[in-house]
Amino acid sequence: MTSRISRRTFLGASAAAVAAVSFPAFAVNPFMIPKKWDRTVDILVIGAGGAGLSAAITAKEAGVKNVVIVEKTAFPGGNTTRAGGGFNAAIKADYEKLGIKDSPELHASQTLAAGDYRGNPEIVKKMTRLAPESVQWLKDHGVKFQDRIYQIYGGLYPRARNPLGPRGSAYIQTLYAVCGKEGIPVEVNTKVVAVIREKPFEGRVLGVEVEKGGKREFIRATYGVVAAAGGFGANAKLCGLHDLRLEKLGTTNQPGATGEVLNDLIDIGAQTTDLDYIQCIPGGLPGKPYPNLFTHVDRFIFTNIEGKRFCHEDARRDVLRDAMLAQPKMLAWTIVDADGFELQKNSKGPENEAARKAGTLKIGNTVEELAKQMEVDPATLKATIDTYNKAVDTKKDPVGRAPSMLKNKIIKAPFYAGMVTMKRHHTMGGVVINTDAQVIGRDGKVIPGLYAAGEITGVVHGTNRVGGNAMADIFTYGRVAGMSAAKKL
Repeated sequence: MTSRISRRTFLGASAAAVAAVSFPAFAVNPFMIPKKWDRTVDILVIGAGGAGLSAAITAKEAGVKNVVIVEKTAFPGGNTTRAGGGFNAAIKADYEKLGIKDSPELHASQTLAAGDYRGNPEIVKKMTRLAPESVQWLKDHGVKFQDRIYQIYGGLYPRARNPLGPRGSAYIQTLYAVCGKEGIPVEVNTKVVAVIREKPFEGRVLGVEVEKGGKREFIRATYGVVAAAGGFGANAKLCGLHDLRLEKLGTTNQPGATGEVLNDLIDIGAQTTDLDYIQCIPGGLPGKPYPNLFTHVDRFIFTNIEGKRFCHEDARRDVLRDAMLAQPKMLAWTIVDADGFELQKNSKGPENEAARKAGTLKIGNTVEELAKQMEVDPATLKATIDTYNKAVDTKKDPVGRAPSMLKNKIIKAPFYAGMVTMKRHHTMGGVVINTDAQVIGRDGKVIPGLYAAGEITGVVHGTNRVGGNAMADIFTYGRVAGMSAAKKL
């Protein structure tokens, strides 16, 4: 089979920017159909994260016999394994127990507003409407959840719940076991190098070419291909094309989140949107384990390295990003008391313990003692925390925190602090899909045989992803993509 210079090589500026990710100088022509397919499956799923696993299981349970997942890294899970696991869903029994008003409609309106109305309203509404079903679907497949609903960092409203177990890995462990029971192979160390379409920018997607152990293989997918390969947050060069600040930052992403499959879909004519909207969240400094103390918004505060608050911690994630990057050395402290720390034990316990042993988790029996550990002026830090605690009483925060997030004082010893800086976290942009998770081409029409779900898509979150909505997105549209592929929509 012959090769030609790929579109990404032709685009000189883009090619130079992504060279560090080892894209090939020459790529297989995605429109040249092989004379012989090495094997044939019904549905081929690209990516073994939350979206890919849920798509494959849904398709198999819908009656599709031969569903295969290919994963370029050595392990299943993708970024879902690194996620905190918080899952937003407006479930009536949960919000009534909490004594608040909520609904899928409110969830949708808040999601659209937080993304500056760049998300597709119908796709967002379907996500929030089906998110409660996704939670139940996970429960039906063995995922157990903590009995607590809360407002996650950047979540804007108390509708998140976490699985019991190791953060996002709890989802992956359970669903990977389901794949085993259902006879769904997960082929790791298998990298997609081309998605193959009938004709240049038209016709049906027929299958993929993969590389494993230095050998190439063509896989025909008669029902279709589901792209669930994630975003490009681990690709510093590509992120830096859109925001120069981000190239200098670290990332929370697993190393495989570099965007090759997204470029493959662009090569065959997929339309994209919002690629320049890239979210950051706080993370530890390079080199040592750092604690994670900022999950529960009603329990922590941020201060800069001078011990002063600089933002309201319940703000949108893009607002928090810009506020922290504007601080001296782009660093901040996240601070909780004993009660706040206790809430972290199920999902963050191991990393917080590692940080304690490494000395990056600062602990003090008084605020003044904590300040000395942080190398912050004790009087300044005490004044900061006293002002915050007073705001909990008055429900009026000088930096603008909402009264509903002024519920818990920082008063119970010991007190904990961890240093953070912003890291690249989530790429909001990606391919355009419709409400059936079918990929839309540059001509505005459906690309037959091609579906996508999760972070590789770009029509859900708009300019800013609401914390806790990634899990709602991947498991809801993963299931939608699997069902649509099973129906050959």
